[in-house]
Amino acid sequence: MIIEVRLPEISENVTSGEVLDIPVKPGDAVEKEQTLIELETEKAAVQVPSPGKGTVKEIPVNKGDTVHVGDVIARLETGESGDSSPPAAGKKGAGKAPEASAEKRKEREEPGRVEEASAETGMKKRPAGIQEIEPKRDLEPAPASPTVRRLARELGVDIRRVSGSGPGGRISADDVKDYVKSGSAGKAEESAVPLPDFSRWGPVRREKMSKVRQITARSMAYAWRTVPHVTQFDESDITNLAAFLTSRKKIAEKAGGKLTVTAAAVKVLASLVRKYPEFNSSIDPEKGEIVFKEYVNVGIAVATDRGLLVPVIRDADKKGLIDLAVELADLAERTRTKKVTPDEMEGGTITVSNLGGFGGTGFSPVVYWPQAAILGLARAQERPAAVGGKIDIRLMLPLSLSYDHRIIDGADGARFLRALAEILSDPYALLL
Repeated sequence: MIIEVRLPEISENVTSGEVLDIPVKPGDAVEKEQTLIELETEKAAVQVPSPGKGTVKEIPVNKGDTVHVGDVIARLETGESGDSSPPAAGKKGAGKAPEASAEKRKEREEPGRVEEASAETGMKKRPAGIQEIEPKRDLEPAPASPTVRRLARELGVDIRRVSGSGPGGRISADDVKDYVKSGSAGKAEESAVPLPDFSRWGPVRREKMSKVRQITARSMAYAWRTVPHVTQFDESDITNLAAFLTSRKKIAEKAGGKLTVTAAAVKVLASLVRKYPEFNSSIDPEKGEIVFKEYVNVGIAVATDRGLLVPVIRDADKKGLIDLAVELADLAERTRTKKVTPDEMEGGTITVSNLGGFGGTGFSPVVYWPQAAILGLARAQERPAAVGGKIDIRLMLPLSLSYDHRIIDGADGARFLRALAEILSDPYALLL
C-alpha cells in the first residue's frame, strides 16, 4: 500500500518551511522515525521523520521549495494490504486518522473509491489504494485554527477580514501577518517605492533571502512600527565581576559550561524583573490591558550563518549561575548547528543581545515583540576611572536597554538599568 506523508504541524505559529535537505531518494528503504526531509522554519531547522517502515516511492518536493502544513512531502510503499485503516504506530489506536464526519468514514469503508477534486476544498484526486497520513489538525469547520486565531487577536486583527490562502480559504499565520503588513493602518509604511536600476552604474548580483532573514526582516519591521522605542544607556564597572568569573571558571567548565558576562547578565536580569514586573510584560492594546507574566524566560540572541535566532532559557530566575552558564552554552551551540527545536525558540519574556565579541561601544537593540524590553551588551574595555578619589584602570561594560514606552516610563527605564549596572559591578550583591 502507498501512503502519502504530509507535513505535520511543527510548532505553534509555524505553518511552513523551506526544504534544506532531502537525505532520501526514490527506491530507498526507510525505517520508522528516519528523516525524510529537513526544513528551515522561522524558528529553527527541523527534521521530518517517516511515520513508518517502507520504501520511498516519490519525494514531490525539492531543495529550496517552501512547503506548508498539510502538503505532501513523500509517498511511501509500506508493503501492507490496502485496507482502509492507517498503519499501526506501535500502540493501539496510534496513528489513527481522526474521523471528521460520517461521510469521511464512508469514504474509508469503500475500497477503491477515488476522492474527487472539489471547488470547495481545492484537494486533488487521490487514486485508490493511496492513504493519506495527516498531521494533527483542528477539524472544526472554521477558516483558521485556534493558534492562528490567537495570533490574530495578539496583532489586533479581525480575522474575518483576512483572506485565506489555504484549501477552502483556510487562514494561516502567514496570511494574518501579510494582512498586518498590507492593512490600512500600515499601508503608508509598507508601500514599496520601486528600486532604481542599480545595474546602470555597474555589475550587480541578487541572492534569495533565507527563510530566517525573511522572518527577521518582517518581524523587525513590524516591531519597529508597533513599539514606541526608547533606548536607555549606562555602563557598569565589571572589574570585580570579571575576577569573580575567572576564579570560578573551572567549576563551570567541569559542569559543561562557560562563565561569561552574558551568563551573569541573564542571572541579574532574571532576578531584577521580579522587582520591576513591567519589564516582563506585554501590552494588549485591543483589551486595554497589560499582561504580566509570572514566569521569567530569557531569550538569548545568537548569531548564526543563517541569521539571528533567539532561543529561550526558561525559568531563568530559578536557576543558579552555573546552571545558566551550562544551558546557555548548550543552547547557543545547538542553535548554530541547527539542532535547537522550535519549542526552544518560543515563550521568551525579555531578551539579551551581546555584541561584545564583535566590537563596538554601544548599540540600540530593537525590542523583540511582543516583549517589552531587550538588554544590549557591547564590548567591555579597560579605561581610567575615578575610584575613591584616585585614578585606577577599570573594566567598563557599556549597557543599552530598549523598551516599549507604552508600558515603561523613562524614569523606570533609568532605574532598572542603573540597578542592573550596580549589581553587575558587585557579583555578591544578589546575595543581599
